[in-house]
Amino acid sequence: MKTLYLECNMGAAGDMLSASLLDLFDDDEQRSIIEKLNEIAPEGVSVWSEPVTKCGITGTQMHVEINGQEESSQDHHDDKSHHHHTSMAQVEEIINGMDIPVEVKYDAACVYKQLAEAESRAHNKPVSEIHFHEVGMLDAIMDVVNFCYILHKIMPDQIFASPVRTGFGEVMCAHGILPVPAPATACLLQGVPTYAGGIEGEMCTPTGAALLRSHVQKYEERPLMTIEKTGYGIGHKDFAAANCVRAFLGETDESINSNSTAPIDGKYTDHVVELKCNLDDMTGEQIGFATQMLFKAGALDVFTTAIGMKKNRPGILLTVLCRPDDTGKIVPLIFKHTTTIGIRETLCNRYILKRTVVTDKNGIRKKISEGYGVHKEKSEFDDLARLAAKNDTSIF
Repeated sequence: MKTLYLECNMGAAGDMLSASLLDLFDDDEQRSIIEKLNEIAPEGVSVWSEPVTKCGITGTQMHVEINGQEESSQDHHDDKSHHHHTSMAQVEEIINGMDIPVEVKYDAACVYKQLAEAESRAHNKPVSEIHFHEVGMLDAIMDVVNFCYILHKIMPDQIFASPVRTGFGEVMCAHGILPVPAPATACLLQGVPTYAGGIEGEMCTPTGAALLRSHVQKYEERPLMTIEKTGYGIGHKDFAAANCVRAFLGETDESINSNSTAPIDGKYTDHVVELKCNLDDMTGEQIGFATQMLFKAGALDVFTTAIGMKKNRPGILLTVLCRPDDTGKIVPLIFKHTTTIGIRETLCNRYILKRTVVTDKNGIRKKISEGYGVHKEKSEFDDLARLAAKNDTSIF
């Protein structure tokens, strides 16, 4: 599976996370992405990037300027200063007005809703009363949209991350001096493995925490994976260690995971859970959205089958395959995003081929599958399509 792993040993901020993804692309692709981000940015907002070296590590640093000025690294949003303030509804209006895919709009709006809900809990106020300082709000909106748009370009099958370093001490914001992690950040990091890490200062910002919470499926050490690209997102603050988020993009071997048995005579097996439910009152659009949310949560496969139901009604059988450890989060999502009131569960033994991925000189990934006396090779279609489009040739 195409896997993105985010190493947050120096915490996480919106600009660092976005820059780490941008750094996965070559120079021409980076320029094209930056051009698109500037096309969609609100009036007076500009986005640019540059190569930066810190502590011997060179990566990409992203900048967002509002009317020619760059906002400080502070991004605590419920600002009470003299600036004009903006509500959550206005933030959603700004995002919905951007010329970006609907999936990116939805993704960005969900992240910002999490920010608003965290501020609401931190300050004990309804979300409707949370207002954002206009300059910081535009900066944070672009950090969120930048990340969501670039992530949409990458299209990973799954996203993992390391435990998050938060730093310690105090941070100054509009409310005064706050402890690190700030209250909103602490709300967003509930359930996420974190540690202070011995460096004084704010290492993880609310925007960074919201982006991680919205996208990361599991926090663990880097899994067994064939790394194809590494990106470094350089932060604006200076510490004794290189202030960066590191992104690894590659392929994980699904034939070897925590549920796999040891190979016997080159044969692999593992276990998956099959979840099923019957639906007769959902539109194709609604089922498509539910499928998208289940894949995003880490489902191995989601598919539908046409069936006949009681009262001679045509219906849909929704089938979801997931790892046994993931049923706790997949089952609630099926109830949340479908109309079903019951789900059937079956534990299945799965026979699988050992899979490895190699990349040729043209950047074409090839999946090699072996076992049970079988040897198969298949080139990655997306890579073939990219090369065909680049050279204006047929994909055949």
